[in-house]
Amino acid sequence: MPDLAFKITRPSHRSTSVVFASPHSGRAYAPAFLDQIDIDATTIRSSEDAFVDHLFAAAPEFGAPFIQACAPRAFVDLNRGADELDPALIADLKRKPQNPRVASGLGVIPRVVANGRHIYRGKISLAQAHARIANYWYPYHDNLQTLLDESNRMFGQSVLIDCHSMPHEALTSMSTKNTTYPDIVLGDRFGSTAAPFVVDQVERAFAEAGFRVARNAPFAGAYIVQRYGHPARSQHAIQVEIDRGIYMNEHTLTPKPDFAHIQAVISGVIAQIAEIGMPSDQQIAAE
Repeated sequence: MPDLAFKITRPSHRSTSVVFASPHSGRAYAPAFLDQIDIDATTIRSSEDAFVDHLFAAAPEFGAPFIQACAPRAFVDLNRGADELDPALIADLKRKPQNPRVASGLGVIPRVVANGRHIYRGKISLAQAHARIANYWYPYHDNLQTLLDESNRMFGQSVLIDCHSMPHEALTSMSTKNTTYPDIVLGDRFGSTAAPFVVDQVERAFAEAGFRVARNAPFAGAYIVQRYGHPARSQHAIQVEIDRGIYMNEHTLTPKPDFAHIQAVISGVIAQIAEIGMPSDQQIAAE
């Protein structure tokens, strides 16, 4: 098993209600897990949000905590419900109605990675699945909830920025010829997980940095924003998807030569987003 379920980097001074999170950038592939799988060490990483934790690492510099997964998505998917168990993968699991994610092999313990490639040679035990959820899923979500509770207590609101990356082909496969593809897709479940004025400000931050921004297509947000986004209670959650083709080679899983520049641009976006969660007097000072 990976040594740690997650890592939290806190600012020296908490000045904003915004919390940044990266649940899919974990890359601690334990040897025991790699021995269990039926694909090579590169293919297993195809569903990983590689380097997203680096892109958003500057969040604490602007007063916001940053929580990131250490365990890889292929091991346990933190953006699924703990009960999204797959009977096609997990032995001795009673079959019950499944949602499309589980049916396609993308439950909380994934059966496949990108392009439907199977991870395992056979099934895993129910005890093993429960251990991953107990040791990795719950600690991550318990600590994320704690960070958001701190925001609510300190600032009267919380804003979760759930950071992800998307394969470039996810954009090209859903578009027609001559379409201009977005660089960033913001997901708020079509207005249900964040107030419009919050999403507008997040969109503006990315757009002013030169990114093309779309909302809710092809990704509207999954379990995490649904769980934590309650705008009527001043709890906002937005999923951010960045096109992997912008900053990395998707075949070799390596950063592009201008990665540092993209990282610096994202840091500027982080600074603007952090201002959304600052008290009004601090916003004026920041300007």
